[in-house]
Amino acid sequence: MDIRPIQTRDAEPLRSFFDRIPEGDRTFFKEDVLDPQIVPLWTQESRARRSVAIDGAQIIGAIAVIPGLGWSSHVGELRLVVDPARRRQGLGRQLARRGLIDAVRLGLRKIVVEVVADQTPAVAMFQSIGFAPEALLRDYVRDRAGELRDLILLAHSVDDRSSEMATLGIDEAVKSR
Repeated sequence: MDIRPIQTRDAEPLRSFFDRIPEGDRTFFKEDVLDPQIVPLWTQESRARRSVAIDGAQIIGAIAVIPGLGWSSHVGELRLVVDPARRRQGLGRQLARRGLIDAVRLGLRKIVVEVVADQTPAVAMFQSIGFAPEALLRDYVRDRAGELRDLILLAHSVDDRSSEMATLGIDEAVKSR
């Protein structure tokens, strides 16, 4: 398994990957990942960092770091997706770690991730790598069935978490690239 930056040639493998993601999960995506124009746009972005996890010729995960603008230019948002067949095997943690490294290299001081509150394993995974809950937004998202769901905003402050980053080896990974 390899994690590398997204490339133009990834358009079809990414489409196949996102097709494997249950529609209920895609409800919470901020982008229409099945739009054929989206991947070419991603490969042309200069601000964001997007990477994919590849096993053989198949994409099995994706991570994006989206920097904020203006007064939030020091903040980046992580967007993480793992193939349903590969969940709870440590891949999400590896991708999140890669996202943290990319965020620090971009000069971001705070990294946030939004998680639907009932996704307990995802919340626990992010907390295990230094993210802390900052906000609970009640009834913030509506799923495809029309049900309102709570959203948790987790944050990782680079300045406050430097010792944790050293323990996880993220500080060394940032220096080595």
